[in-house]
Amino acid sequence: MENKETVEQENTMQIGDQEIKESEMTDQQKYFARQIQDLRAKKDKINFEADQVMAALNVFQAELIKTVQETAKEVLEDDTEES
Repeated sequence: MENKETVEQENTMQIGDQEIKESEMTDQQKYFARQIQDLRAKKDKINFEADQVMAALNVFQAELIKTVQETAKEVLEDDTEES
């Protein structure tokens, strides 16, 4: 059985054109980096949910327009029958 060494990849952050290793960051910088990661994840989740809301909104708007048009057609047909 071969002995394989596990190489752990250290977390890094890209700032401009410079890549900074987590081990080189101060505690405050690590905190800011975690905040940024969390906020990016929240932003992605909000965008995902906004796509769902927009799709549902479009369906309900289309259904409202359809029913209003059907009602208007019925009213017009009733008016022509009474004339």
